Amino acid sequence: MGNYSVVVLDFETTGLSPDGGDRAIEIGAVLLQDNRIVDRFQSLMNPEMRVNSFISEYTGITNAMLASAPSTSEAMEKFAKFMAGHHLVAHNASFDRRFLDAELLRINKRRQQDFACSMLVARRLYPDAPSHRLETLVRYKNLVTSGVYHRALADAEMTAHLWISMVIDLKEDFQFRQVPFALMQQLAKVPKAAVPTFLRKVAAEQG
Repeated sequence: MGNYSVVVLDFETTGLSPDGGDRAIEIGAVLLQDNRIVDRFQSLMNPEMRVNSFISEYTGITNAMLASAPSTSEAMEKFAKFMAGHHLVAHNASFDRRFLDAELLRINKRRQQDFACSMLVARRLYPDAPSHRLETLVRYKNLVTSGVYHRALADAEMTAHLWISMVIDLKEDFQFRQVPFALMQQLAKVPKAAVPTFLRKVAAEQG
């Protein structure tokens, strides 16, 4: 596997765009070491703005819950410590990366680590899946699930199980001895038709 560690994270938010003024309202994350979950992090965070009824119904997170939650800066300070020194993974990473960077900037911090996107990797490894939404892939791969969706920790855990499954499948299907993080990042960018050739070449290089 290679002895790198990965923090798989998920945000729930007030909307789709931090540039448009949307804020994070929950962060959930799990730490993977040697392809096993070894730690978890979860916090609601008070965005100091009201959440609309669509978001409340979608996530189950109410304005009352957020009123008593830690401030965003307090939650992000703790999360910055949790994620320090680990690679980062999210499903549809461009979304979570934007919110992570925006919320870190508010506490005068910057992300040092790279991201990998489990959705882009899954598109290349599982081209026959009915879709590459997290819930669909969880069913498609028959992964462990709590049955809860659109809460940050539950979604982060499911994404972590998907990541674990993809690493195992690469080892079994292509006889990889290890699956470095950089390989997953590369794989996310390979044109779909070129994936089998790319993976066979990497496996041959690993010997």
